[in-house]
Amino acid sequence: MNFETFNLHPSVMAGVRELGYSVPTPVQLQAIPLIMQGRDVIGLAQTGTGKTAAFVLPILERLRSSPQGGVRALIISPTRELAEQTCEVVNNLGSRTGLHSIAIYGGVSMQQQIRGLRNGAEIVTACPGRLLDHLWKGTISLSELEVLVIDEADRMFDMGFLPDVRNILRCILHKHQTLLFSATMPADIRRLAREILHDPVTVQVDPELPPKTVSHALYPVQQHLKTNLLKEILNRTSMESVLVFTRTKHRAERVAQQLVRAGYRVTSLQGDLPQSRRQAALEGFRNGSIKILVATDIAARGIDVLSISHVINYDMPENTDAYIHRSGRTGRVKKNGDAITFVTSADTDKISALERLLNARLKRLTLQGFDYARPAPDGQSHLSGQPRRHDIERKRLVKRNR
Repeated sequence: MNFETFNLHPSVMAGVRELGYSVPTPVQLQAIPLIMQGRDVIGLAQTGTGKTAAFVLPILERLRSSPQGGVRALIISPTRELAEQTCEVVNNLGSRTGLHSIAIYGGVSMQQQIRGLRNGAEIVTACPGRLLDHLWKGTISLSELEVLVIDEADRMFDMGFLPDVRNILRCILHKHQTLLFSATMPADIRRLAREILHDPVTVQVDPELPPKTVSHALYPVQQHLKTNLLKEILNRTSMESVLVFTRTKHRAERVAQQLVRAGYRVTSLQGDLPQSRRQAALEGFRNGSIKILVATDIAARGIDVLSISHVINYDMPENTDAYIHRSGRTGRVKKNGDAITFVTSADTDKISALERLLNARLKRLTLQGFDYARPAPDGQSHLSGQPRRHDIERKRLVKRNR
């Protein structure tokens, strides 16, 4: 089975060949024919399964055959990085079709986006907030829209974008094809799908498990020793490209700075960074000039870097869905990958939930020669790495008496 099976136009196939696509992934094999038939589709597939091309190729095929101008396809994405990446896929696959695309998101000037829209972008990838800004200002029209894609719908819900998505949907008054892609299907997303899709077909490809090419291991460690353990693992292990996940923005910055001081080529990615720094961090990580990216869950989806050999969860993910998305950044395109997770005694319930999901007991590893008994610095809890309660109260009393 190859891409010739879909009978795509030569101009679309040219992009497929230029990107080196040969054998369709399962989600592409199932979804592309249905989308080309004009059906509404719910796609349930984990990250790294090729779902972006699964909806981009039919869109290119449809729009190429009947040029009309105006915004004819809208892809809503939860993050700037995913919007940019999807736009890049559209441009690469559609390089010979004559179709134009643009990414729209906040944190940058609207004027450049307005110029791109006026220049005739037929395909728009957009984050909900900035798209609403354009709709309210009248700088974008969806009156010619033929295909709507809601990508990473569950992540959109997690980030609180569902009300914005509903407001966008109210601006589309005519009949159109709707595609909804999600790694998981929580109740709110299922309800949204029932409301906005017409007689949808569901395409499901292992939505609840990480890729089989990923191996999983736990490193039990006290919170205050995590950074030292991370440095030792990086020192002793051959790693091509490493994505380190932390729970908070502050911790991502702090861990990155500590690794830089230790001599590693490191950058960080978190939501408070200006767009220019976010783009620079991603570009450096993609081109290999930076080997280690420390990030919050903003990077759990939508980072298309095929060479990531290791994902290290500095902090245990909040839930199994988050673990799926994080670990899905490695082991891509049939390459093997490793997902390493640092766990403390506070993570027992999360570990149990993860092992139930994977239907296996995960390996507990220790690093030979590492001092696991080193005490926490003065004023920090051995378990949380946070100031002890009596230290906080003492500081409050001192401040009050000044």
